[in-house]
Amino acid sequence: MQNALFVIIAAIVIVGGGYLLLMNTGTSDTPMVTETDATMDETMPESNAADEPMTPPEPVTQPNIVETAVAADDFTTLVTAVTAAELAEVLSGPGPFTVFAPTDAAFAALPEGTVETLLQPDSQADLAGILTYHVVPGAVSASDLADGMTVETINGETITFAIDAEGGVMVNDANVVAADIEASNGIIHVIDTVLIPAAE
Repeated sequence: MQNALFVIIAAIVIVGGGYLLLMNTGTSDTPMVTETDATMDETMPESNAADEPMTPPEPVTQPNIVETAVAADDFTTLVTAVTAAELAEVLSGPGPFTVFAPTDAAFAALPEGTVETLLQPDSQADLAGILTYHVVPGAVSASDLADGMTVETINGETITFAIDAEGGVMVNDANVVAADIEASNGIIHVIDTVLIPAAE
């Protein structure tokens, strides 16, 4: 009877130990990889985003003085005169230049027939002399100007600046109506009167 009881107890211990071993194996920290997971890893495409070069944006090119005048609405006569005087190439060069640009209204205010005469081929030298009187070498901004200041133009003659108490600027007898228009090769200041050199 005692032998039979011992056999039963031993059997219970063996079965219990096997069950505990099976439970510990099933709760292992090692993740189980299924056939489906392995297949997905093999078929997932690799990203090519890092391999594709990025196209840099196109650089923005600022127009030069002549291109800026052409694009504006109020310099038709000036552009025509610059072309007739064969100065477009010069004013499209590296510069820098500062141009005091008369508006169409400024040219229209000249005595009747003056513009038409200046645009004639035999007046090219006179026209070039007037236009170059509006151009100063270097980039001169409005903040660089002072009352009573004189500057030599590429014509060889000087222009004089006057600044009133409210900050208004005059070049000889012309008012600066718009200042510091930037171009790739200089600065444009808009004036309301055509400047006439003393020699003209």
